[in-house]
Amino acid sequence: MRLKRVLPFLLAAGAVALAAGWFLTAPQRLDPAGIPAHDGDVENGRRMFFAGGCASCHAAPGARGEDRLVLAGGLALSSPFGTFYAPNISPGPEGIGGWSDLDFLNAMMRGVAPDGRHYYPAFPYTSYQRMRPQDLIDLKAFLDTLPASTEPTRDHDVPFPFSVRRGLGLWKLLYLDGEPFAAPEGLSEVEALGAYLVQGPGHCQECHTARDIFGGRRTDRAFAGAPNPEGDGIVPNITPHPDGIASWTAADIAYALESGFTPEFDSLGGSMGSVVTNYGELDDADRQAVAAYLRTLPPLPTER
Repeated sequence: MRLKRVLPFLLAAGAVALAAGWFLTAPQRLDPAGIPAHDGDVENGRRMFFAGGCASCHAAPGARGEDRLVLAGGLALSSPFGTFYAPNISPGPEGIGGWSDLDFLNAMMRGVAPDGRHYYPAFPYTSYQRMRPQDLIDLKAFLDTLPASTEPTRDHDVPFPFSVRRGLGLWKLLYLDGEPFAAPEGLSEVEALGAYLVQGPGHCQECHTARDIFGGRRTDRAFAGAPNPEGDGIVPNITPHPDGIASWTAADIAYALESGFTPEFDSLGGSMGSVVTNYGELDDADRQAVAAYLRTLPPLPTER
């Protein structure tokens, strides 16, 4: 008899919990009324493309030269949560052909697909949310000029429970704040530009900052190095600490981003090779701005 009395309350509590979970995990889209009227500037979009290193993930693995502008996808990104495959983002039916500017902004700033699915944060929308909508509209305009690819996007290899995308809504509550870029106080105009490029399109923290057990960035360890997502070793500390780049001048950093050579006449390896390729397409003023900003970071030791 006691169970019969309690069971309705348990069922009701379970229903309430399910409803609350469904509400909390719902994809959050941008308000269309808040999107500025803006005609895409292809040239600035090209700048955002290379600042963001889009080809590094979305070109076919091994692509070189002009083939890096065919964004067929396919790069495998291994993680503790499974293996993710970069999608086709070329302007064709298998990519983002037919997407509106609002579709693109929702993907980049909210991690939400046009069909309402959550994107996995292997796609670094926690950084792209800081980008100005106008710059993203410009980026979309540039992407629309690139060759289309018919390569289908490969499904991710993600085990349960991470395969339940709806649960990413809870992850976003922790790590996607929706706040626009705000330059740290006290920065010069050049340093503020560097902060925007680093924190937004450049998404440098995605590799150079350690993560917690849920895969979110540890803000207390910003830019202080992290385990290498590509395998052994670590991604270097790039704060002005002796464990990082304290001995590098801003000119050293800017030159390394352009040439791939460090002040010690070593070469930047791993995925930084692709970063150098991308930054070589930018104006020197952008490289100098990034270098100036990195020199302003709080010096943090590498966690051992």
